[in-house]
Amino acid sequence: MRHPIRRSVAVLGLAALLACGSCSALTDMASVIANLQRLKFKIGSVRDFRLLGLDISNKSKLSDFSATDILKVAQAYNTKKLPVEFVMDVLAINPNDGTQGTRKTASTLTGLECRLLIDDDPTITGNIDSPVEIPGTGQESVIPLRLSLDLMQFFGGRRYEDLVGMALAIGGRDRSGTRLALDAQPTVSTPFGPITYPGRVTIVSTEFR
Repeated sequence: MRHPIRRSVAVLGLAALLACGSCSALTDMASVIANLQRLKFKIGSVRDFRLLGLDISNKSKLSDFSATDILKVAQAYNTKKLPVEFVMDVLAINPNDGTQGTRKTASTLTGLECRLLIDDDPTITGNIDSPVEIPGTGQESVIPLRLSLDLMQFFGGRRYEDLVGMALAIGGRDRSGTRLALDAQPTVSTPFGPITYPGRVTIVSTEFR
């Protein structure tokens, strides 16, 4: 004699178990995503700044340049080229350190697609060269970004003195990252595969975001 009711109960039980398993997986995924989205970023130091290949880290004003270097920069400006290159150290914090209800988990940053902003004006785009592990210690990790751009390409309407002043403010003796920002979209690896943050973050030098 067949027992269709028993078979139906068994099928329903199996479906319930699968559903619970799926719910558990979804809950785990949601927890992972929530934690990973709590990574915080901030612009740290700017270093190794070069203007036309000239080290300007010990200069704070135009008169600090030698006559030869002033002529070199002026000639480049007149030919509509003023290349600079520098390293920006981006700081990252992973607060998943096992405190305040979090599970101590290291996060691997696999991508940091970003656009450099200078005085809020968009310039070049970039990304990290290789994955960076951010340990779950709550301490700062340094992510170096090597950037290069032609100031004339993006700020060609500004005066010669203004562009040199911009370079000195960013990479000179009294350098500061306050004129810089990164419009970024991080991607991190998880047990469920890579996850790209749904929203972009503006990374600045004044606070972690």
